[in-house]
Amino acid sequence: MSNTESTDIVKSVKERGKSLEAEMSFFDHLDVLRKHLIRSSLAIVVLTSVAFAYYDFIFDTIIMGPKKYTFWTYRMMCIIGDKFNLGPDFCVSKDIPFNIINTEMAGQFTLQMNSSLLIGVVLGAPYLLFELWLFIKPALHETERKSATGFTGYAVLLFMLGILFGYYIITPLSINFLANYTVSSIIQNQITIDSYLSSVATLTLGSGFVFELPILIFILSKFGIITPKIMRNSRRYATVIILIIAAVVTPTPDILTMLTVSFPLFLLYELSIVVSARVERGKKKAELEFYAKP
Repeated sequence: MSNTESTDIVKSVKERGKSLEAEMSFFDHLDVLRKHLIRSSLAIVVLTSVAFAYYDFIFDTIIMGPKKYTFWTYRMMCIIGDKFNLGPDFCVSKDIPFNIINTEMAGQFTLQMNSSLLIGVVLGAPYLLFELWLFIKPALHETERKSATGFTGYAVLLFMLGILFGYYIITPLSINFLANYTVSSIIQNQITIDSYLSSVATLTLGSGFVFELPILIFILSKFGIITPKIMRNSRRYATVIILIIAAVVTPTPDILTMLTVSFPLFLLYELSIVVSARVERGKKKAELEFYAKP
């Protein structure tokens, strides 16, 4: 065997060894990710089981809360209406006028399963993000770890604030308006439980995702897709879009309700500009430090 052939064989063996090592490393990472996902799934299953066990409270107090005039939002509306003389129409002093019906044999059992799972996922979302953070953490540098830790915390905080805003503001205002909107007095509102639950879940979770706007802007700014200059120049367009969103989410004729919904969205947009500006300053600082090195 010539020296050239033996050298080729050695190179081939080395390359094969590197390939096997990379494959093993990849499957090791998959195994670690699998363990994190299993723990997250178990947490969601436990929370779902707890929600299923205490479903009487969850259904009567949480899910059906926005239908009752004793709901916190309606009580605050009455207090504000009396204080600022907004008239009796602003105060919700009786239960929302519609009946909840079930049209399927397994409808009520499916309702309990689906809503319990939904609550389990919402409550388990912070732990899921924590497990994903534990998976990503070993691959990051020290500075990246500190940045990512804050990133995860802010993402959870904004999501939970969005959930609360959606549940206590957007959902009751929308339900109150839509239930009282009538085309004709001969039409009776008989709302299926699936439709009601879907509306509550969509408005609440949708608000939670909308509140993640600063996080989205942070990521886009990191990739250079969005800059604070672009966002400042687009502020007037964003204002129109936010007002349209507020009008669609809360289709109510009074301007006060629309401003109540749109105000946090304006704050989120301005906060996103601040986040994008900080990212841009960080990039410029890193470039100056890089070029300043001898």
